[in-house]
Amino acid sequence: MNTVDPAHAAPAEGLPAPSPWVRRHAALVPAGGLVLDLACGNGRHARFFAGRGHPVVTADRDTSRVEDLRGMPGVTILTADLETGDWPFAPGSMAAIVITNYLHRPHLARLAETLAPRGVVIIETFAAGNERFGKPRNPDHLLAPGELLQALGHELQVVAYEHGVEEQPWPTVRQRIVAVKAVVPVPLPR
Repeated sequence: MNTVDPAHAAPAEGLPAPSPWVRRHAALVPAGGLVLDLACGNGRHARFFAGRGHPVVTADRDTSRVEDLRGMPGVTILTADLETGDWPFAPGSMAAIVITNYLHRPHLARLAETLAPRGVVIIETFAAGNERFGKPRNPDHLLAPGELLQALGHELQVVAYEHGVEEQPWPTVRQRIVAVKAVVPVPLPR
């Protein structure tokens, strides 16, 4: 299988490490399956999954911070405004979809259909209450309590969910979910 050179899979100097939530649940992603890093930013999760042997798709309206990955085997860079136009991903095409620090509610309805069987969605973003700590403050960018459970729980098997105040690396209110497109229970990561 084509993968990214391990040097590119590690956090580049100055880039934050992959989210502990994403790292904790990465083992649920089917081996060698295609991973979508949606609203990828600097590509920290694309790099992480590429280092684990997954082909990856980075998608964002500004992909300048992942240009160092362009042309690397197993990496596709999609520059697209994710909030306008058609959903660019085929049904059943992704083994995993990773979304961190980003919310565009219309996408939530497309995630389950985009996952392949046993595919995993891993989301971690800001929630209501965060406005007292800093940005984002706009309610359009903050999840309501239980919103991810309501959006994904009827189509996917929820493996893990959290909502609350996090103190490190700075105070924020977060909501996180991991859900699998599976009918039978899946082994939980340790």
